[in-house]
Amino acid sequence: MRDIPEDMITRIESGAATLCHVWRLTRADGAVMGFTDHDRDLTVAGLVCRAASGWTAGVGESAVGPAAGSLVAGGGLDDAAITESDIAAGLYDGARVDLWRVDWSQPTLAMRLWTTTLARLRREGGAFIAEMDGPLAALERVVGRTYGRDCDAVLGDGRCRVDPAAFPGQTCDKRWATCTGVFGNGLNFQGFPDSPGDDFLTVHPAGGGHHDGGSRR
Repeated sequence: MRDIPEDMITRIESGAATLCHVWRLTRADGAVMGFTDHDRDLTVAGLVCRAASGWTAGVGESAVGPAAGSLVAGGGLDDAAITESDIAAGLYDGARVDLWRVDWSQPTLAMRLWTTTLARLRREGGAFIAEMDGPLAALERVVGRTYGRDCDAVLGDGRCRVDPAAFPGQTCDKRWATCTGVFGNGLNFQGFPDSPGDDFLTVHPAGGGHHDGGSRR
């Protein structure tokens, strides 16, 4: 259960105009930055949260139950905060974001709304859009490989092992027939060509032939 200071409850219930949002962003390399949608910088828990960054709260989605929820924030790009070069370098991938509700007239009075992960940071013109997943988003991530007929390797990578230089101009459509017929690389095929598909549901029993459970290919 969230511990909300009594003074903060009073301000929220009264609709006080002194409340604002503060974001505390912690990158994977340990760099910590603070932003606020207030019109001047605030120092919250020893961190200067910059108003000039232009961070503003956007669309938020949440629900009771197992839904992950999401939050969107936007702001301007500037050299002192978030730069295009840092975004391109992936420095913000997977960053932790703490969203706080703060009384700007008394910054020590703050309530953390949630902690989330920065899922995507994209550029739109001279601004950025930060898309953040809700706390339960980790439960929706696919871990490991999934079974499919097509190969999930990239032509020429360590799992495929084909030398692209030996096949100039040739692309791979990930199918077993292409892997074996064009590249002769069936041994390293990273798919499951014999896995049944939707067509398996329409197969009728055969009256003859061998029924040894082998591949129907």
